[in-house]
Order: sequence, then structure tokens, then C-alpha cells
Amino acid sequence: MKRQRTRNKLLIFTIPLLILALIIGVYYYAIKENSSEQNTQGKESPIFTQPSKTQTSGKNTVDSKNERNSNLEKLVEETFSLSKEGKVPNISFVSGKTEWKEVNQDWGKSEHITETSKGRYEEYESHHATIGYADQTVNDIRSYDSELQNISLNEIEKTGGQPDAIRYFKDSTVDQMILVYHATSFTDLLWVLPVKTEQEPNPKVDHISLFTQIEKEPNQQTQVEKPNQQGNQSISEVISKLSLEDKIGQMILAGVSGTTMDANAKQLIGQFHLGGIIFYKYNFETPAQVIQLVNQLKSGNSSSLPLLLGVDQEGGRVTRLPGGLVNFPPNKQIGQVNNPDFSYKVGTLLGKELKVFGLNLDFAPVLDINSNPNNPVIGDRSFGNNAEIVSKLGIQTMKGIQSQNVITTIKHFPGHGDTSVDSHLDLPIVNKSLKELKELELIPFERAINQGADVVMVAHILFPQLDKTNPGTMSKAVMTDLLRKQLGFTGVIITDDMTMGAITGHYDIGKAAVESVKAGSDIILVGHDYNNVVKIISSLKTAVQNGEISEQRLNESIERIIQLKRNYSINDTKVGNPNINEINNSINSILNNYLQ
Repeated sequence: MKRQRTRNKLLIFTIPLLILALIIGVYYYAIKENSSEQNTQGKESPIFTQPSKTQTSGKNTVDSKNERNSNLEKLVEETFSLSKEGKVPNISFVSGKTEWKEVNQDWGKSEHITETSKGRYEEYESHHATIGYADQTVNDIRSYDSELQNISLNEIEKTGGQPDAIRYFKDSTVDQMILVYHATSFTDLLWVLPVKTEQEPNPKVDHISLFTQIEKEPNQQTQVEKPNQQGNQSISEVISKLSLEDKIGQMILAGVSGTTMDANAKQLIGQFHLGGIIFYKYNFETPAQVIQLVNQLKSGNSSSLPLLLGVDQEGGRVTRLPGGLVNFPPNKQIGQVNNPDFSYKVGTLLGKELKVFGLNLDFAPVLDINSNPNNPVIGDRSFGNNAEIVSKLGIQTMKGIQSQNVITTIKHFPGHGDTSVDSHLDLPIVNKSLKELKELELIPFERAINQGADVVMVAHILFPQLDKTNPGTMSKAVMTDLLRKQLGFTGVIITDDMTMGAITGHYDIGKAAVESVKAGSDIILVGHDYNNVVKIISSLKTAVQNGEISEQRLNESIERIIQLKRNYSINDTKVGNPNINEINNSINSILNNYLQ
């Protein structure tokens, strides 16, 4: 019994000791392992652990993405590079050179043929391409290659910079923006993408088009032969061959009197080489008479540069064209409908009206916000009294006009909506700060500029908080500091008519024109009186000769004017009589659809 008790005591002491020893052992082993791990991490080791599947997958994804971005960047670079040779990636044909026979031999018969006013287009679905022809020569190569369709807007602009022009196209199926890059004097590379939105600010390419302007033979065209055709010269080469008088002429757009080309009109375009003509209602009687006048002016233009032929065709109470065209409702009523598609279609038909009469410049749309009910000049010409409606509908109208290859003019910058004086009669004053203008008046202009506005018309309004002395059309603060630098506008700036009372009632018209050019305008608009045009030309010439205006300053404007004319392929080709009934049917159709 005693021996049994002794054995139990030993077990009582032994078991806790064993447990304690086990704990100490585990603890010591853990410390040693931790120390060993720290020592290993602190030294370079040739031993590599196998990464987990997740780590491998992540690394491969990054590498794959980087490689893909690199390949896309190379494809964009290749596309820009090939365009200078008249080619696009993965297609051997040369725009402007390859003949239909060669395409037919290499690719066989096309799946579909479309005849358009621009020429014949043949679709080759198996090659993801459409080829356009001028007669038998390839002049348009459109590629729908799937790799090109992975390229985004940002990637295009990263490599190519800002485009030379942005155009827009919209129908029932697509709403597209077209980035135009001049590859050569005759060839443009066009990147066609969906219009960017808040939901998709960086859209991807739908297709590219390499378009070459092919000069027709003399017996194939009615274009008047000019003594100094530009040929394939660069803009700088064209400018270098212009005289001082030529440059000043290009910077003036003037009105003519009467319904035929009289002696003064001949002098303006024959001797002074004016850049363009503005027409008023009194210039137009019948469609046939308008066509005759327009064709006479085109024939009489002795400049190497084609004429801008402009008119105020806004719709509503501001319309100029004759022939019983069905009139559109005023913008105020269109604003009440508040349908962007309606506005786009109105713009499209306004553009078509100008085009069939041989005109190429519309002084529309109005982007003034009608915030002052006592405004005597804007009123129902405005889409409404808030920035959202004016911006949305004004931009769609602008895009519609542009879709017809007609130049648009957004007006009257920086905003004529809050005036109580008609600038045709006297000089309005708007005592608003830049901050206030940015919160209302400037919104539609800034948005339209970002959406590809061609020309901005500046108003004869004094904004004392921006410039205490000069109205907008003579103000560096308005045209250069605000419009060019702050809003980033790179297109053409035109003044409102310098023969309006806001100018003639307060300034000498010649001196006003000089101040306007010094402040940043590109085109001086002189609506009335031949003698006013002569005086302005003389004043500008004297200002250059005495060093008040540098010739380099003129060259900057001339470059923008020539670029604008090239962007829209403006030419002096004669036009035939318009089909008024066809246009009226289209107008009635959309009015019935949207106003019932």
C-alpha cells in the first residue's frame, strides 16, 4: 500500500513536468523558426518560392495589358505614318492612285455597291473594308478592321495631337464624331468614333477613312480656272505667295448691293481679293437669280483662294433665302419642344438650304441665352432662358448644319441675351463680371467650342468689368484672353457687322477695324456700303506699313482662314438650280412629326 502511494506521488509531479517541458520545447522551436525566417529575409537568397496561381494570374494580366497597349500605340503610329503614303494598315491599295481593275483582281467582286453624290462605294465584307472611287480611281479607303476598333479617342490624340478639324454625323442609327487629320495637301485621315458622352468620355474607333481629293480634268468640271491655283501646296507656301493686299482682302467679308454683280462687287473680288461675301434679303429675289449671282461671283473671283459665301439663315424671323421655302419656327418654339433630334434635323435642312444655293457659311446658330425679357434684338431667336436648353439644342443645330458640309457660326459671343439696347442702333453695356458670365452666358459657347465649333462671331457689347474701354469686337480681353486662351478656341473669329450703330456711332470704322485685328479678330464683317470696305482696307494697309500691325499677325489669321476653307473643301464650282419642292417636303415632314 505504501509503495502504491509513493508511485502516485511521482506521477503527480512527473506529468506537470512533462507538460511544461513540451510547452517550453514548442515555444523554443517557434522562436528559432521565426529567427531563421528573419535571417533568410534579411539576406539575398538564390532560393525562389513558387508563386501562387493568383499571383501568377495577376502578373500575367498586367503584362498582357501592357503589351496590348503597346501594340495599339504602334498601330496608331503606323496608321498615321501610312496615311502620308495614301495607305491604311493591312490594305495594299493606295488612295488617289490604285485603279478599280487592280482592286477587282486582288479582291474579286464586291459584295455590295452604293452610288452616292461623292462617288461609288464598293463593300468587301471579307476584308472588313469599303473602297470608294472617283471614276475608276480609288479615292476613299474605309477600314473596319477589328484591331483598329480597339483604339480609343485618347490614344489617337496622344499620338496625332489635336485634329485639324472635327466633324459630326448623325442619323437614325449613329451619332458620330469624325477627327480629321491632314495627311497631305490632298489626303485626309479620318477617325470615325461615337460622339463622346458623360457615360463614355473615351469612345473607341468605329472605322477609319483615308480620303483623297482627286482633281477633275478641265472638261469634267465647271470650276473656273484661276490664275494661281493652290495645287498641293502647304498652307505656309500659299501664304508666302500672297501679297499684303491679298492678305488684307482675305480678312474681310463684305456685303454687295443689288441682285446682280455690279461694278463695285467686281472690284471687291477682282482687285481687293475679298475672302468672302455676306448676302442679305435684298440681294435675293428668285432661286434662278440667286444662282446666277452666286455663279457670277465665283467666276469673278481672281484670288487663288475660294470665296466664303455667307448668309443669316437661322429660321424664324431671320431668314434670307427666296423661292417660297417653308419657314422653320423660331428657336424659342424649338426650345419649347426641347428635342435634340428635332434640332439636329432642323440644322440639317438649314445646311441643305444653303448648299443647294451654292452658299457655304451660315451665320447660325444663336447661342445667346434670353435672360432679359426686355431684350430688343435676341428674343425668340434664342432657344430659351437657361444654359442647358440653349447648349443642348444649339449644339445639335450646329452639328446638323455641319453635316451638310456648311460652315457654322456660333453667335453672339460672349452673350447678347442680357442686353436692353439693340447693337444695330447703339452700343449695349453689360456690367457683369467674368465669374457671372461663366455661370450663364459662356456655358453654351464653351460647350459648342468643345464640340467642334467652326467660327465664333463676337458681339459689339461693352463689358466694363472685362475691358473698360473697348466693345467685344475691339477687345483683346474678350477675343484673345477669354475666347482664345481661357476657352481654347482655335478656329476663326469674325466680328459682327462693323457698319452697325454700336460701332459707327462711337468710332471711326477704319480705326475700329485696326483695333479689332490687333485685339485678335480674323475676319472683319462689313455688311453695307462699298466705301466702308475701301476705308477699312486702306486703314489696315497703313497700320501694317507703319508697324502698328505686324504682317505675322495677319499670317496667323490667314492660316486659320485657309484651314477653314480646306476643312470644308470650299471651292468656286458653279451650281445649278435648286429643287425647292424637295426641300419643302423634307421640312414639312419633320415639322409634322415634331410639332403635332
